[in-house]
Amino acid sequence: MTIGVQSDRFVAQRQKMVAAQLRARGIRDERVLAAMGRVPRHLFVADEYRDSAYEDHPLPIGDGQTISQPYIVAFMLEALALDASETVLEIGTGSGYQTALLAELARQVYSVERIESLALKAEAILQRLGCSNASLIVGDGSRGLSEHAPFDAIVVSAAAPRVPQPLLEQLREGGRMVIPVGPADAQELQLVRKPEGRTVVTNLEGCRFVPLIGEQGYGEGW
Repeated sequence: MTIGVQSDRFVAQRQKMVAAQLRARGIRDERVLAAMGRVPRHLFVADEYRDSAYEDHPLPIGDGQTISQPYIVAFMLEALALDASETVLEIGTGSGYQTALLAELARQVYSVERIESLALKAEAILQRLGCSNASLIVGDGSRGLSEHAPFDAIVVSAAAPRVPQPLLEQLREGGRMVIPVGPADAQELQLVRKPEGRTVVTNLEGCRFVPLIGEQGYGEGW
Protein backbone atom coordinates (compact mmCIF):
# COMPACT_ATOMS: atom_id res chain seq x y z
CA MET A 1 0.00 0.00 0.00
CA THR A 2 1.20 3.52 -0.75
CA ILE A 3 -0.33 6.61 0.78
CA GLY A 4 -0.21 9.48 -1.67
CA VAL A 5 1.83 12.49 -0.60
CA GLN A 6 -0.55 14.42 1.62
CA SER A 7 -1.51 17.91 0.49
CA ASP A 8 -2.15 19.68 3.79
CA ARG A 9 -0.78 22.56 5.85
CA PHE A 10 1.72 20.21 7.48
CA VAL A 11 3.67 19.31 4.33
CA ALA A 12 6.51 21.70 5.16
CA GLN A 13 6.67 20.42 8.73
CA ARG A 14 6.94 16.81 7.50
CA GLN A 15 9.73 17.75 5.12
CA LYS A 16 11.55 19.58 7.92
CA MET A 17 11.08 16.57 10.23
CA VAL A 18 12.60 14.21 7.67
CA ALA A 19 15.54 16.51 6.96
CA ALA A 20 16.39 17.75 10.46
CA GLN A 21 15.30 14.94 12.77
CA LEU A 22 15.89 11.86 10.63
CA ARG A 23 18.34 12.31 7.76
CA ALA A 24 20.58 14.68 9.76
CA ARG A 25 20.75 12.18 12.63
CA GLY A 26 21.83 9.28 10.46
CA ILE A 27 18.69 7.61 9.12
CA ARG A 28 19.66 6.44 5.62
CA ASP A 29 16.92 4.03 4.52
CA GLU A 30 15.28 5.95 1.69
CA ARG A 31 12.08 3.89 1.87
CA VAL A 32 11.68 4.78 5.55
CA LEU A 33 12.41 8.45 4.89
CA ALA A 34 9.93 8.55 2.01
CA ALA A 35 7.21 6.87 4.06
CA MET A 36 7.67 9.31 6.92
CA GLY A 37 7.44 12.14 4.42
CA ARG A 38 4.07 10.81 3.25
CA VAL A 39 2.23 9.59 6.35
CA PRO A 40 0.37 12.46 8.08
CA ARG A 41 1.48 12.09 11.71
CA HIS A 42 -0.81 14.93 12.81
CA LEU A 43 -3.86 12.76 12.15
CA PHE A 44 -2.73 10.32 14.84
CA VAL A 45 -2.60 12.83 17.71
CA ALA A 46 -5.36 14.68 19.56
CA ASP A 47 -6.41 18.08 18.21
CA GLU A 48 -4.68 19.94 21.05
CA TYR A 49 -1.32 18.42 20.07
CA ARG A 50 -1.72 18.73 16.31
CA ASP A 51 0.62 21.71 15.94
CA SER A 52 3.30 19.74 17.82
CA ALA A 53 2.87 16.56 15.79
CA TYR A 54 6.16 16.85 13.90
CA GLU A 55 8.35 17.91 16.81
CA ASP A 56 11.06 15.58 18.09
CA HIS A 57 9.41 14.22 21.22
CA PRO A 58 6.66 11.78 22.24
CA LEU A 59 3.06 12.94 22.66
CA PRO A 60 0.26 11.52 24.83
CA ILE A 61 -2.53 9.64 23.01
CA GLY A 62 -4.69 8.76 26.03
CA ASP A 63 -4.98 5.72 28.31
CA GLY A 64 -1.46 6.35 29.61
CA GLN A 65 0.08 5.66 26.19
CA THR A 66 2.20 7.80 23.86
CA ILE A 67 3.11 8.20 20.22
CA SER A 68 6.90 7.83 20.04
CA GLN A 69 9.16 10.61 18.79
CA PRO A 70 9.70 10.49 15.02
CA TYR A 71 13.40 9.63 15.29
CA ILE A 72 12.93 6.49 17.39
CA VAL A 73 10.17 5.29 15.05
CA ALA A 74 12.46 5.76 12.04
CA PHE A 75 15.37 4.13 13.86
CA MET A 76 13.31 1.02 14.66
CA LEU A 77 11.95 0.77 11.12
CA GLU A 78 15.41 1.13 9.61
CA ALA A 79 16.72 -1.61 11.91
CA LEU A 80 13.98 -3.96 10.65
CA ALA A 81 15.24 -3.52 7.05
CA LEU A 82 11.86 -4.36 5.54
CA ASP A 83 11.10 -5.06 1.92
CA ALA A 84 7.77 -4.82 0.15
CA SER A 85 7.18 -8.60 0.06
CA GLU A 86 7.24 -9.20 3.82
CA THR A 87 4.67 -9.82 6.53
CA VAL A 88 5.11 -7.90 9.79
CA LEU A 89 3.71 -8.27 13.29
CA GLU A 90 3.44 -5.07 15.34
CA ILE A 91 2.94 -5.33 19.09
CA GLY A 92 1.31 -2.18 20.44
CA THR A 93 -0.74 -0.38 17.81
CA GLY A 94 -1.12 2.71 19.97
CA SER A 95 -2.09 5.65 17.78
CA GLY A 96 -1.68 3.63 14.57
CA TYR A 97 1.07 5.91 13.21
CA GLN A 98 3.75 3.25 13.06
CA THR A 99 1.16 0.83 11.68
CA ALA A 100 0.58 3.17 8.74
CA LEU A 101 4.32 3.39 8.14
CA LEU A 102 4.65 -0.40 8.24
CA ALA A 103 1.80 -0.65 5.73
CA GLU A 104 3.89 1.54 3.42
CA LEU A 105 6.96 -0.64 3.80
CA ALA A 106 5.63 -4.22 3.90
CA ARG A 107 3.14 -6.44 2.09
CA GLN A 108 0.95 -7.24 5.13
CA VAL A 109 0.83 -5.88 8.67
CA TYR A 110 -0.84 -7.48 11.69
CA SER A 111 -1.00 -5.18 14.70
CA VAL A 112 -2.07 -6.17 18.22
CA GLU A 113 -3.30 -3.61 20.78
CA ARG A 114 -4.57 -4.52 24.26
CA ILE A 115 -6.58 -1.29 24.75
CA GLU A 116 -9.72 -1.52 22.63
CA SER A 117 -10.44 2.23 22.56
CA LEU A 118 -7.01 2.94 21.07
CA ALA A 119 -7.39 0.16 18.53
CA LEU A 120 -10.75 1.52 17.37
CA LYS A 121 -9.37 5.06 16.95
CA ALA A 122 -6.34 3.78 15.07
CA GLU A 123 -8.44 1.57 12.81
CA ALA A 124 -10.66 4.51 11.83
CA ILE A 125 -7.66 6.64 10.82
CA LEU A 126 -6.01 3.79 8.92
CA GLN A 127 -9.23 3.16 7.01
CA ARG A 128 -9.44 6.88 6.19
CA LEU A 129 -5.90 6.67 4.76
CA GLY A 130 -6.71 3.55 2.76
CA CYS A 131 -4.38 1.18 4.63
CA SER A 132 -6.04 -1.99 3.34
CA ASN A 133 -3.02 -4.19 4.12
CA ALA A 134 -3.10 -3.56 7.88
CA SER A 135 -5.21 -5.75 10.19
CA LEU A 136 -5.77 -4.70 13.82
CA ILE A 137 -6.46 -7.19 16.60
CA VAL A 138 -7.37 -6.44 20.24
CA GLY A 139 -5.52 -8.77 22.59
CA ASP A 140 -2.40 -9.60 24.58
CA GLY A 141 0.45 -8.71 22.27
CA SER A 142 3.05 -10.35 24.51
CA ARG A 143 1.69 -13.68 23.27
CA GLY A 144 2.07 -12.71 19.62
CA LEU A 145 -0.38 -13.85 16.98
CA SER A 146 0.26 -17.51 16.31
CA GLU A 147 -2.61 -17.93 13.83
CA HIS A 148 -0.79 -15.70 11.32
CA ALA A 149 2.79 -16.80 12.07
CA PRO A 150 5.53 -17.06 11.02
CA PHE A 151 6.43 -13.41 10.49
CA ASP A 152 9.34 -11.97 8.52
CA ALA A 153 9.67 -9.17 11.06
CA ILE A 154 8.25 -8.20 14.45
CA VAL A 155 8.35 -4.75 16.04
CA VAL A 156 7.41 -4.24 19.69
CA SER A 157 6.48 -0.74 20.82
CA ALA A 158 6.52 -1.41 24.58
CA ALA A 159 9.24 -2.48 26.99
CA ALA A 160 9.42 -6.14 28.01
CA PRO A 161 11.37 -7.66 30.91
CA ARG A 162 12.88 -10.11 28.39
CA VAL A 163 12.23 -11.10 24.78
CA PRO A 164 8.91 -13.01 24.94
CA GLN A 165 9.38 -16.64 23.91
CA PRO A 166 6.17 -16.74 21.82
CA LEU A 167 7.49 -13.88 19.68
CA LEU A 168 10.75 -15.72 19.11
CA GLU A 169 8.84 -18.83 18.09
CA GLN A 170 6.64 -16.85 15.68
CA LEU A 171 9.61 -15.19 13.96
CA ARG A 172 10.48 -16.81 10.66
CA GLU A 173 13.92 -18.33 10.14
CA GLY A 174 16.06 -15.42 8.98
CA GLY A 175 13.59 -12.93 10.46
CA ARG A 176 14.23 -9.79 12.54
CA MET A 177 12.64 -8.38 15.66
CA VAL A 178 13.14 -4.95 17.22
CA ILE A 179 12.12 -4.72 20.87
CA PRO A 180 12.92 -2.54 23.92
CA VAL A 181 13.98 -4.72 26.87
CA GLY A 182 14.49 -3.75 30.49
CA PRO A 183 12.94 -2.01 33.51
CA ALA A 184 11.39 1.46 33.56
CA ASP A 185 14.68 3.35 33.92
CA ALA A 186 17.17 1.23 31.94
CA GLN A 187 15.81 -0.13 28.68
CA GLU A 188 17.87 -1.19 25.70
CA LEU A 189 16.50 -1.33 22.17
CA GLN A 190 17.48 -4.73 20.81
CA LEU A 191 17.65 -6.22 17.33
CA VAL A 192 16.90 -9.94 17.51
CA ARG A 193 17.72 -12.12 14.49
CA LYS A 194 17.15 -15.82 13.75
CA PRO A 195 19.89 -17.07 11.43
CA GLU A 196 20.22 -20.85 10.95
CA GLY A 197 18.21 -21.80 14.01
CA ARG A 198 20.13 -19.49 16.35
CA THR A 199 19.02 -16.37 18.21
CA VAL A 200 21.39 -13.43 17.84
CA VAL A 201 20.77 -10.28 19.89
CA THR A 202 22.36 -6.90 19.15
CA ASN A 203 21.94 -3.95 21.50
CA LEU A 204 21.14 -0.83 19.47
CA GLU A 205 20.72 2.07 21.90
CA GLY A 206 19.14 3.11 25.18
CA CYS A 207 15.46 4.06 25.13
CA ARG A 208 12.35 4.53 27.24
CA PHE A 209 8.97 3.01 26.37
CA VAL A 210 5.72 2.31 28.18
CA PRO A 211 5.60 -1.26 29.60
CA LEU A 212 4.46 -4.29 27.65
CA ILE A 213 1.53 -5.48 29.75
CA GLY A 214 0.54 -9.12 29.39
CA GLU A 215 1.24 -12.75 30.09
CA GLN A 216 4.80 -12.54 28.72
CA GLY A 217 5.38 -8.94 29.79
CA TYR A 218 4.83 -6.90 32.94
CA GLY A 219 1.83 -6.94 35.24
CA GLU A 220 -0.75 -4.17 35.34
CA GLY A 221 0.90 -2.53 38.35
CA TRP A 222 4.30 -1.79 36.79
